[in-house]
Amino acid sequence: MSFLKAEWRKLAIANYAIDPKSLVKYLPPKTELDFWNGTCYVSLVGFMFLNTKLRGLPIPFHRNFEEVNLRFYVRYNDNGEWKRGVVFIKEIVPRPALTLVANFIYNEHYQTMKMDHLWSESESDRIVKYSWFLNEVENSFAVRSSLTPSKIEVGSEAEFITEHYWGYTKANENSSFEYEVAHPRWDCYDVLDKQINVDFELIYGDDFSELSNQEPLSVMLAEGSEISVENKRKI
Repeated sequence: MSFLKAEWRKLAIANYAIDPKSLVKYLPPKTELDFWNGTCYVSLVGFMFLNTKLRGLPIPFHRNFEEVNLRFYVRYNDNGEWKRGVVFIKEIVPRPALTLVANFIYNEHYQTMKMDHLWSESESDRIVKYSWFLNEVENSFAVRSSLTPSKIEVGSEAEFITEHYWGYTKANENSSFEYEVAHPRWDCYDVLDKQINVDFELIYGDDFSELSNQEPLSVMLAEGSEISVENKRKI
């Protein structure tokens, strides 16, 4: 049985170039940085968890909620097979129980904050906005997009960003935990505008302070899908 099943919907994704040296200390053992066209990426991702079930059971008051995370991309050579995955710098959610479970079971880096979101549609466009509050100060990520999704092109930057199906976290100095995140290929909306107001240094630390004044290389809005997070194993 899967550890968790849910829907991830309306994923707003801002992709930044970053110096690989900034990420080395965050690498879980046995993984290496994954590049696209020679660029090292870090992504700010906001989305909704919907219809969440833990080991097949819905948990009252924890079915639908926001998440915002900062992540980067790695790969792991599993007996000659390259697995492409992500490592999370921090995952922000609005419920303390979510933080407790994820940090305890998966060695993740969750933090609880007050959060909110806005989804709206007009005849011509769609607005998706995610907000999170630290010390009563709002951080936010909003996109305005087209209404009709399209397929993600094979070999594109968008495919690289969305087609990482493994998660890796540090277990100890010599080993890591690996878990699979299963979902179909996603469709994306054309992004018409974006607004990112994030204090990256305050939220994520000195290694990411430069992102506050840096334009992302790209911004995406993926529709998302049903997903499953499988049980971890040590590598």
